[in-house]
Amino acid sequence: MRPATSDRPPVPVLLYHAVMDDPPDWIAEFTVTPRAFRAHLDAIVDSGRTAVPLSALAEHLAGRGNLPERPVVLTFDDGFADLPGPTAEALAARSLPATAYLTTGAITPGRTSLLPPAPMMTLAQAATLGQYGIEVGAHTVTHPQLDTLHPRVVRRELRESKLVLEGVLGHAVTHLAYPHGYNSRAVRRAAHDVGYTSAVAVRHALSSATDESYRIARLIVRRTHTVADIADWMAGRGARTAPYADSPATVGWRLYRRARATVRGRPEFAG
Repeated sequence: MRPATSDRPPVPVLLYHAVMDDPPDWIAEFTVTPRAFRAHLDAIVDSGRTAVPLSALAEHLAGRGNLPERPVVLTFDDGFADLPGPTAEALAARSLPATAYLTTGAITPGRTSLLPPAPMMTLAQAATLGQYGIEVGAHTVTHPQLDTLHPRVVRRELRESKLVLEGVLGHAVTHLAYPHGYNSRAVRRAAHDVGYTSAVAVRHALSSATDESYRIARLIVRRTHTVADIADWMAGRGARTAPYADSPATVGWRLYRRARATVRGRPEFAG
């Protein structure tokens, strides 16, 4: 991990899920209404931040590219049905690029995942996202708690989702989001070995120009967050700034979940 510095500039990386008025109960906490979403986007534009895809931040962290003076990154997890329609249109109307991390088992006909039922986009629609300025990354096949799985299963989840998306898009998919942000040193190493050049976690923190390439911090947007919260994040306020070490509580929670998964003997939904 790179050493922390007091003057590193914060980089807000926002994590959205569904954008809809009437979401299923299980995802409602992490859903914003279309009206609220448009207000968020307007606040981002008004802040003077320059939106860039996650790949631009990843290239900078790898020492291969520069960032604008005040960047912001918008990301979307899972692949809900609104993404290739009104959500993408709202982004494009404001010239805001974004990155979508898709759970292939949840959007592929005939496949399954651990995600509970919800309106989802289809795998075929992934190829349409680029016309709106949305790049595509992988979010595993089934959305499990990766840090509780056998290494062989971790690699299968990471490799298969990558290959499926590459088959639809016709180009390499090199960016990953860990389901619910759950990761570990072994999971991060597997992401590198499978061929990803970056991976985002959650951490509910501001990222920075010195963040870690394989656990880039994101700010998870909940339905209770207001335009004022978005404005604070754009100003670099309201959250700590990565990189920083995992807290004892985070480590303890990981150990507990591993033990629980071992007792139950099956992959568990990360959510």
